Amino acid sequence: MGLKQHSVKQSGLKQFYLLGDESASRREMDIGVPRDMEDLKYGIGAEYTIVKPEGIAFQATSGHLDTVEAVLACETPIAITIDGNAVTEPRGPTGLPLIGNFYEIFPDHLGNHQRLFRKYGPIIKTNNLGRINYFTNDPDISNIAYLESHGLFTKKTSDSGSPLYGIRDNSALFTCDTETPSFALTHKFVPPSMSPKAVRHYAPLMQESVQSSFPVFDALDKAGLAINVYQFMVKLSGQLLCKFVLGHDPHHFDAPNSPLHPIMLILGQLLELNKAVQTRGDWYGKMPFGAPRALQHARLEIASIVDDLIEVCPRNGNEDLPMDQAALKATCLVDYLTRATDSKGDKLPYDLVLTNTLAVLGAGFTTISALMSWQIYCLMTYKGQQERLLQELVDYGVTADVVYTPELVESMPFLDKFVKEALRIHSPAFQAGRNAKKDMILPGGYKIPKGAVLIPIFPAIHTNPSHWRDPERFDPDRWDTEEVKNRHKAAYTPFAMGPRGCIGYNYALMQTKVVLCNMIYRYHWESTSTAAVEYDPEFQVIRPLNIYARAIKRTEWPSKSPVVEMSA
Repeated sequence: MGLKQHSVKQSGLKQFYLLGDESASRREMDIGVPRDMEDLKYGIGAEYTIVKPEGIAFQATSGHLDTVEAVLACETPIAITIDGNAVTEPRGPTGLPLIGNFYEIFPDHLGNHQRLFRKYGPIIKTNNLGRINYFTNDPDISNIAYLESHGLFTKKTSDSGSPLYGIRDNSALFTCDTETPSFALTHKFVPPSMSPKAVRHYAPLMQESVQSSFPVFDALDKAGLAINVYQFMVKLSGQLLCKFVLGHDPHHFDAPNSPLHPIMLILGQLLELNKAVQTRGDWYGKMPFGAPRALQHARLEIASIVDDLIEVCPRNGNEDLPMDQAALKATCLVDYLTRATDSKGDKLPYDLVLTNTLAVLGAGFTTISALMSWQIYCLMTYKGQQERLLQELVDYGVTADVVYTPELVESMPFLDKFVKEALRIHSPAFQAGRNAKKDMILPGGYKIPKGAVLIPIFPAIHTNPSHWRDPERFDPDRWDTEEVKNRHKAAYTPFAMGPRGCIGYNYALMQTKVVLCNMIYRYHWESTSTAAVEYDPEFQVIRPLNIYARAIKRTEWPSKSPVVEMSA
């Protein structure tokens, strides 16, 4: 058991069982004479795979056993509780035959998961057409899943229950299993391309790309036309990402009605098809027609297009460079991936260049476009936000000709708080699953089996009332409070966390901030929506469907505030 054994007269042979699971868990163990209760709890925790043994308590028919002496003196079976609870399997709605809980969760999966958490607790179990998943809104449990450090959880996209199973690829960083051989190799080469220093290198490209959209937005304003915000943020995000990843201009803003590049169209189809496949049972994914067949066709089609664009990608020279130098000299991600070398002079094999290029495009495109759309929504919906952001830009010396350096963008405190709060309440990422490597008992006494797919739901975690005061209220100033500064480290995870957290968060934050600064300084955003905002339940990320707005070109700006406390 791992407990220290001591030579004493009193026997340490005791019977233990998990309260709530007595018949299956009863065991006789020689606990010796533990040093203290902590020693005993950790030994028992290891025996039963209780993830947080500090929550263990012991009781018998005579009452609670709060000391080692009381445990050793007990002659009846000893019950184990976790955090004051009996051990139990996560609960969920009963469901219908064959269909399970599908129609109790969809179409409004965000609202319905929140409802189920309120009804059943911090871990829920659902069955969608035969697919079993576990969901949580608890930062403690989310933290355990994402750390992957104690042999308890791993990321396994090759498991059919993974949210990414339909687009799995064990040669790409975002979509591979942690325990696949290519993970270590891709994790060595890809992250340096999106380090803080590398992202600073691409800041001018971001500004150039967003300003290329100005003639289109100006023309729409002159014509008095409103736009579907998400559709234009898709164009803008695609423009930026194509330049950053491939060094390719998709010509999204040659005219107001310029079409989307085929890459963006197919990426959107991929994520819609994957959602359709992964929200249904394993049997559905094996169908030789419909969404499963279309998903496989789309994957082949986009790989072919990207392969051709890699061939003609502009390069800043032909010589190979160490990774840290290549990240700062490359024209784009592909240029970096094809020239970067490690300390031994080895390079990333070409087949991994292709798959990781696809993965970065897929991971960044729709997520960032949805995030930028929600930020525009926040500007228009929450009173005073647009005015405060514009005032901060003016106070920090922004003009129409300013160069948005990383130093300038990162120095504006309200901009940072606004982006954080938008990510908290309107996180575009819904879920990032992890796979249980063994049977275990989680905090609260929840028992999950080996192979279970546990999915922390970001929107539910970010609005968990146990961790956020007035969680549904949009309040950027909450980020100045000690309460939020000292929050649970897993209470805010828009980019996940741990060894498989999103490596592109530096790029995503810089891009959205550069876009916001440019769009707010040049345009006043005015909502023209006539209905409550709706999201797309059949898409991999949380994208808004019906945010309509006019971008009205500004003709005047506020004066600088009398006193401005600058933060470097």
